[in-house]
Amino acid sequence: MACGGVRGFSSCGFLLLLCCLEVWILTCPIRSETSETVSIMDPDGPVSQGGAKGYRHLQGCPHCIPGEQLHQKWKKKRTKEMIQLSKDAELQMQIAAMERSKHFNNTLRGLHSVWRREHQNHRQDSTLKLMKDQIIMAKVYASIASSKKILDLAEHLMERIKENQDAIKEANSDAELQESALKYAKAMAHVLSLAKEQLYDCSTVAKKLRAMTQTSEETVIAQKKKNQFLIQFATKTIPKPLHCLPLQLTTDYFLHDHISKELADKAKLEDPSLYHYAIFSDNVLATAVVVNSTISHVKVPEKHVFHVVTDRLHFAAMKMWFIAHPPLDAAIHVENIDEFKWLNSSYFPVLHQINSENLKQYYFAGDHPSTVRNKNLKYKNPKYLSMLNHLRFYMPEIYPKLDKILFLDDDVVVQKDLTPLWSIDMKGMVNGAVETCKEDFGRFDKYLNFSDPMISDTFEQEGCGWAFGLNIFDLKEWKKRDITGIYRYWQDLGKVRNLWKLGTLPAGLVTFYGLTYTLDWSWHVLGLGYNPLISPSVIEKAAVIHYNGNYKPWLDLAITKYKHYWTKYVNFDNPYLRVCNFFE
Repeated sequence: MACGGVRGFSSCGFLLLLCCLEVWILTCPIRSETSETVSIMDPDGPVSQGGAKGYRHLQGCPHCIPGEQLHQKWKKKRTKEMIQLSKDAELQMQIAAMERSKHFNNTLRGLHSVWRREHQNHRQDSTLKLMKDQIIMAKVYASIASSKKILDLAEHLMERIKENQDAIKEANSDAELQESALKYAKAMAHVLSLAKEQLYDCSTVAKKLRAMTQTSEETVIAQKKKNQFLIQFATKTIPKPLHCLPLQLTTDYFLHDHISKELADKAKLEDPSLYHYAIFSDNVLATAVVVNSTISHVKVPEKHVFHVVTDRLHFAAMKMWFIAHPPLDAAIHVENIDEFKWLNSSYFPVLHQINSENLKQYYFAGDHPSTVRNKNLKYKNPKYLSMLNHLRFYMPEIYPKLDKILFLDDDVVVQKDLTPLWSIDMKGMVNGAVETCKEDFGRFDKYLNFSDPMISDTFEQEGCGWAFGLNIFDLKEWKKRDITGIYRYWQDLGKVRNLWKLGTLPAGLVTFYGLTYTLDWSWHVLGLGYNPLISPSVIEKAAVIHYNGNYKPWLDLAITKYKHYWTKYVNFDNPYLRVCNFFE
């Protein structure tokens, strides 16, 4: 018994006293009331006449009591007292346990029991959760029953499983269950009770549950991969209306002989005192939304010039759209990237990579091993080596007469006047952009390969990234610092070394390293193409909102609550849009 506190002291102290007393009795001389003779314990002594081994009687004590007899008396007395102490302690433990049991809450244990008689959980999905738990246990017992050749019980369990699954279907709460669901749950509980009586073995059930867990995990992983592939496929496949629109526009462009028609005065296109915007895109409707939303917020439209560059396939359609829908008094100029004669493989590294047979296999061969094994399927999108995407690194070559230009992606919507951006003092920096390094997101180590010495020796791993989509470029500083040369240098290195992830942003991070001026976050809010948790107040304060991500606003996959910010700049009564079945 443990000795603790007052109670521990009394019991243990008593035992200690008994032991001391016993030692004292066995070692001390015992004197008779009628004689001077005493008996003293001698462990090595011979057996005395009285039969007490180990004792010798001293002269003068014929009536002394042998020590062994006295020892037996004390032993019996001590045993009796110990038994009584044990009974008292046990009684106290029982009383304490009963007191603790009064305060024990076994509600959760009862609620998770598959075989409980009454379902007492009052949550909205209590019955639904019960039925799902029953299905899991029924599958376990059905498997065990089949392995033990108890086929009737296995068949019975499978029938109950099918009934419960039919009753649940796609329900998310008890209110969505069929009326007969509770009846099926009770029937399942009865069968599970029978199965438990016949088949329950803790080890076997645990093994079955572990096997089911592993199978479920493998299924989830496979479904995630499939889901990722399908999302990439859906977002990169051109919807039928978007395919129809350029066809209709191209037809009218050649039918009405608009080949030689110019949209803007050439003097305006090269006037550095005006506000110039660059948009590189092959999406006609998206480009129209960027232009329309920008013009709707400016005070003097005639001072704004839009430079649109597209590819050969969409050039006629893009030009026809703005011939039919000129942006108020603003000037717009549409160019074909294939007409830029200075773009060749020696000056444009991406062009050299595009012509590479290995890259063609990687991006366009369906049986390429990376299609199956690649975890980042988004990088299989050929846009990451699109000439239009990488054209942003050649601004002075395209617009040699301009001092500043504002670059806009085609998946943005402008909500405020952007003209104050031209008056910002960028303190000698080339690129004005909004930073994206919130906590660990958007830092250099997310984009660059710091295991390569070329990267680790040149850049800071915790360097703060920034975003393309809204960028004010100082073209004077650009030329002075030879930004295009820096870009070409890193691209040439990237051809033979794995320096960064695919795309234009990693290339931009290394090209504009130390040359980027940080704009206030309210100029450019990102994430509307993947993050459903952006606050409406944040969106309303933003000058530009960016649908970066897979869920573009012109797709059915778009995040619904963000879509109206984009669609309000689309006139769905437009004849071209009606013909191509665009609906709000």
